[in-house]
Amino acid sequence: MSQVLIRDIDKKTLDSLKARAADNKRSLQAELKQILVDAARPAIDPKLLARIDRLRESLKGRIHGNSVDLIREDRHR
Repeated sequence: MSQVLIRDIDKKTLDSLKARAADNKRSLQAELKQILVDAARPAIDPKLLARIDRLRESLKGRIHGNSVDLIREDRHR
């Protein structure tokens, strides 16, 4: 597996990263690795975003019921 070395990280940034790692119950190295994995993940496909926007627009103005109420109603039949 490859390695990366990052030099000259200021103390405030490093302290923040250490705190974040502690909050997530990870070592600093594991936290930095997760940050890089998340950052390298492909962005959402623009075609998918356009499709989602069209769906939202088509549903705009409609009143949507609570599905929990519908399920409860169906169970009592």
